[in-house]
Amino acid sequence: MKRIPFQQVDVFTAVPFKGNPVAVVLESDELSTAEMQAIANWTNLSETTFVGPPTEPAADYRLRIFTPRAEIPFAGHPTIGSAHAVLRRGRVPKRAGHLVQECKKGLIELLIESQRLFFRLPEPIFTSPDERQRADAAAALGVAATAIKRAAVIDVGVVWFTVQLRDGEMVTNLKPDMAAIAALSGSALTGLNVFGFHKDGRPTDVEVRSFAPADGIPEDPVCGSGNGCVAALIHRDKLLDRNSYIASQGRCLQRDGRVEVRFEDDAIWLGGHAVTCIEGTLNVGSADHPQ
Repeated sequence: MKRIPFQQVDVFTAVPFKGNPVAVVLESDELSTAEMQAIANWTNLSETTFVGPPTEPAADYRLRIFTPRAEIPFAGHPTIGSAHAVLRRGRVPKRAGHLVQECKKGLIELLIESQRLFFRLPEPIFTSPDERQRADAAAALGVAATAIKRAAVIDVGVVWFTVQLRDGEMVTNLKPDMAAIAALSGSALTGLNVFGFHKDGRPTDVEVRSFAPADGIPEDPVCGSGNGCVAALIHRDKLLDRNSYIASQGRCLQRDGRVEVRFEDDAIWLGGHAVTCIEGTLNVGSADHPQ
């Protein structure tokens, strides 16, 4: 039986049991892909990650990321949660104040800032949805088609159909049809990602919700890639006249996460706090049991 170090980390919060949890399996290079998928199915979190030695000289470690159903090339909150876990485990970065994560999307740069971690969003790729797709998205969300102010399909390693609604209150009050969202997602999309600006900047500038029922995640508590797609759309369409903002996500699930976003020239950085809630070992493999 293999005994492997394990942490469960809450991301985009400094408060245990808030934010979005990710399971981080460290020293996982002896695990097969099938074992990784089985563990991810067992944890039943939106993502479970597996840390191993890098194959790229510039990287500090290699990360594989699994939903309960499949491996994905990149995800935001697992990137921050895994970086937090490897630092807690004692890893010394090759470059002070920075980490480089190798994953299927490529090399992801992270900044270490006191108690917070930021990752640089992979270059977003935009596709415009047609009117039927916009109408289907509105119907799945239970709103009028005219309530969608703008929409884009955005690929940052995972692909979100991202829509802006009238305001943050409308986003909070959504009662989405999960079956309709799953049908809309199909095989190409991760899910439906929704945002709106809060009129008075409270509790934050932007409210976000991310629905991915086709991947076994009806609603992601606080989604890094979803927030990345929102940030990319805000940046592209110049929806803010400043170079930073704070988004809230997860209040509808009693998670109350906070995502900090910065625009630096053409780079988009997302980050926040993380806190380890569970630390120990996983026992992987078979053992003899009396019959």
